[in-house]
Amino acid sequence: MRHGNQILFAVILGVAAVLALRPLPGVTPDQGAVMAIVLVTLGLWGTGLLAPYLSTLIFFAALLVGGLATPETVFAGFSSAAMWLVMSGFVIGAAITGSGLGARLGAALAPHLSKSYTALIAGLVGLGVILSFLMPSSMGRAMVMVPLGMGLAEALGFARGSNGRIGVAVAIAMASNLPGFAILPANIPNMVLTGASDRLLGLQLGYADYLILHFPVLGLGKSILLIWLILRLFPATAGASLPAQPADTGTARRVWLTVLLAMTLALWATDKLHGINPAWIGMTLAVVLLMPRIGFVSGPGFREAVDFGTLLFVAGALALGAVVSASGLGEVLANLVLQGLPLAPGQDFSNFIALSGLGAVTALLTTQPGVPAVLTPLAPDLAAATGLSLEAVVMTQVVGFSTVVFPYQAAPLIVAMGLSKEPLSALVRVTLLTAAVTLLILLPLDFLWWRLLGWL
Repeated sequence: MRHGNQILFAVILGVAAVLALRPLPGVTPDQGAVMAIVLVTLGLWGTGLLAPYLSTLIFFAALLVGGLATPETVFAGFSSAAMWLVMSGFVIGAAITGSGLGARLGAALAPHLSKSYTALIAGLVGLGVILSFLMPSSMGRAMVMVPLGMGLAEALGFARGSNGRIGVAVAIAMASNLPGFAILPANIPNMVLTGASDRLLGLQLGYADYLILHFPVLGLGKSILLIWLILRLFPATAGASLPAQPADTGTARRVWLTVLLAMTLALWATDKLHGINPAWIGMTLAVVLLMPRIGFVSGPGFREAVDFGTLLFVAGALALGAVVSASGLGEVLANLVLQGLPLAPGQDFSNFIALSGLGAVTALLTTQPGVPAVLTPLAPDLAAATGLSLEAVVMTQVVGFSTVVFPYQAAPLIVAMGLSKEPLSALVRVTLLTAAVTLLILLPLDFLWWRLLGWL
């Protein structure tokens, strides 16, 4: 497998060198160099030939030494609210695990989910769907679900690296992210799309219309697909009998932590009312959890809990979209792709597939939040080329950026797997297969659903 990855990376490196030396039509030399660096970075992330944090540092250094981007753009990920929500997530996870709350909650849920491995995975995915309606941040959902799920896996006797524990980790990572694309305020790309559509096109996307259009296939359908894939890829058997409940020590502190988590969850769920970013709410909770006497995580515990390699990787994934956008490369590439797309009025099915594919391909370069920033300005031209309504063209972006091919496209996936301490390679298998089945089965189903609703 590693030899195959080396060959693949060598091919990517060769393509990058050609694009840097002979840029595509309409691409400036600087944009060609940025494109080459982005391709090499994506190749390193995708093949895993180097540690993700090292690949990220190479990405940063190449851009800065080459003078191809400003430090403000290169390090944009560190100033992103998502970055600090990730850091808070590590602290929250350490508090839940260290206090024993995760194990206690896992043991409490175990009787309901331990009847079968199928019930376990389906229950966790279902919990992710429910939380997507309540919490406006996929990072926040991952923070809540990972310690709970790992505590449940431990209660059921799944050791680290076992199929059962990996299945639980992947279920949580995907369920905390994928269903949220079908619920308007649940994920960052959705909100970027809403803001860009309103600001650039004067379109205001309604919650109910968005939910009815996207949830049946992209939310519910993908959740069912996810359960099936995990059961096939990571088969396991839940123990017939559960281990004895741990001694109920430290109850008062667990109650205090539960109150803090409930308050945080309530603030996350009502962010539209008070206007405080979920990241700053998470950071405030992290401060409380780190405080002497009243907190739950010590200084050494903080250093052990926070995976700085993962933080660097998240910063790189966030910066990649910012660099592509700031260089103008995203819009140039989208226009080049637009010229080659088979778009024609009256060809609704091929138009739908092409526009959805455009969003998915763009997400490979810009990551998910960058898709609306790149494609929304092109929506009027796309509507004219296809004969579709402007709102329908905008909505196809959701189909595109919700199709995750590699985990680097969605930082919450990386964070969830990092918190679970399970290998990222297991998640890659699921994202690749999910994307393939989406293309072959779910996209045609989605087209029929759109047509039934009168959108096409």
